[in-house]
Formats: sequence, structure tokens, C-alpha cells
Amino acid sequence: MTNLPAKELIRIFPLFDIALADFIHEKGESKIFEPGEVLMRPGQYFKYAMLIVDGKVKLYREGEEGEEFFMYYLERGNACALSMLCMARSESSTVMALAQEKTEVIMIPIQYMDTLMREYAAWYHFVIETYRARFEELLTVVDQIAFKNMDERLEWYLDKQAKTLGKDLQLTHQQIANDINSSREVVSRLLKKLENSGRVTMERNIIHWKG
Repeated sequence: MTNLPAKELIRIFPLFDIALADFIHEKGESKIFEPGEVLMRPGQYFKYAMLIVDGKVKLYREGEEGEEFFMYYLERGNACALSMLCMARSESSTVMALAQEKTEVIMIPIQYMDTLMREYAAWYHFVIETYRARFEELLTVVDQIAFKNMDERLEWYLDKQAKTLGKDLQLTHQQIANDINSSREVVSRLLKKLENSGRVTMERNIIHWKG
């Protein structure tokens, strides 16, 4: 049973109706992840679908040599589409998900997925909307990789981080380089260029994004 009553679940997940919220309240399991804790990793098989009640989760893809590429964040009211998809197809995860701050998650055991899809129209619509939203996020990432130069990718990345984390970004140059699949030296040079143009100001490990 979750920590949240059905009415609170509906407030966090507006597409839920009372019947669905009651079911998830009864069958779901609440879990807290501390900052830096792994929610899923490449090669993991899923036993639960995950709904984000509070906090922030970063998803990124890992390369064969350990390099990282930022994909998107999951926040309050979001669900992990990849966990749903991997469960439905009995496939393992291909991404890493880390809690960026203290994060509360509702975990719905895999044995209830067929019941949810068959008996609760609200869940079906919620899943479809989750897939759509995450697909649009991934299209944006692909567009940045395929059609933008590194200057534009860095600006897109900083703007996206600022909208999620606030304009005072506690990020190292190496963290940014990992997220956009570049090098620290290139990121440092481009940040200096942005600083000279007035787009950012920088302190040690803090970047003030002005947009």
C-alpha cells in the first residue's frame, strides 16, 4: 500500500480517476531514493513500473567505454516510460536513472500491469500520454545531436537544465561534457565564449545562466 491516499494521487497525476487511484493506493509500494541512488541501470529487468511522486530523476545513456549522454529528467507527476515498455516486452533497461535529489516513487508490481491495461481506461490513457511525452523529449535530443553544432547544443542543454534546476547551476565542466558527449576542454572554451557574450556568469562549480 502507498503512503498517499487516492485524492492526493489524482492531484499529482491528473489523468487518474478515482477507481484507478484507489487501485494504485492499494497495490502500489512507496519507496524513497536518496540523492545519487540508482533507480535503474543498463541490463536490469523490471519488476515494477515507477511513478514519480516527488523529487527529480536523471536519465542518461551509457556508451560502451563508460561515456554518458543526458536524455531527460523525470519529475513529480511523471512516470518512467522505459520501465513500462521493458516490462511489457520482457526486455532489460538500456539506460541509467539516478535520483538527483530525495525522490519518492510509487512502484507498481509487474503482475498488475495486465489488469491495469484491461480494466482501467484512465491507466491506458496515462501510459499513452507518458510514451508521447518521452518520445517528444527524445526527438528533441536527436535533433540537437543531428542538426546542431556544439555551441547550440550547449546552450540548449544549459537552458533545459535551468528550467528544471534553476538558473544557478551547480555543474562542473566535466559533468556538462559528459552529458552532451563532448570534452571538458571544449565545454570550458564554449562557456568562456558565452560568458564573454553575457549569456552566463561563472563561479567555481556554479554557472549562472541568463538565457
